[in-house]
Amino acid sequence: MVGVLIISHGNLGHSLADCARHVLGRVPDNLAVMAVEKHEDPEQKFHEASALVATLQQGDGVLLLTDMVGGTPANITWRLVEAGQVEAVAGINLPMLVRALCYSSQPLEVVVGKAITGGLEGVYYMLPEGKDAKATD
Repeated sequence: MVGVLIISHGNLGHSLADCARHVLGRVPDNLAVMAVEKHEDPEQKFHEASALVATLQQGDGVLLLTDMVGGTPANITWRLVEAGQVEAVAGINLPMLVRALCYSSQPLEVVVGKAITGGLEGVYYMLPEGKDAKATD
């Protein structure tokens, strides 16, 4: 099973994990969260994240999900990437997380793809009365 580690600013990761547990109706044992606070040492957090990756790695790989490129959580995440073993996706949202967890029994590359499509398809412009947004020129 692919492990999933959320590395995010403050309580965002814990909140998303709680929401995913609610949606799924279960507590995924392959999910961990690491919060990064302003006052914390990035090097220390990197070592903490490395230990979490090692714990989650059961031989099928680990998917790291982070909030936004350019922030300390994403910078820590980037340092952990090992092609084919530890992959990462930035821009985490609830649909991305739920999709990654639902497909975590699949190979790592499939989980990465499902997380990305889940995240993208989860962004939807909602108009009044449920009408679809139409492209304008």
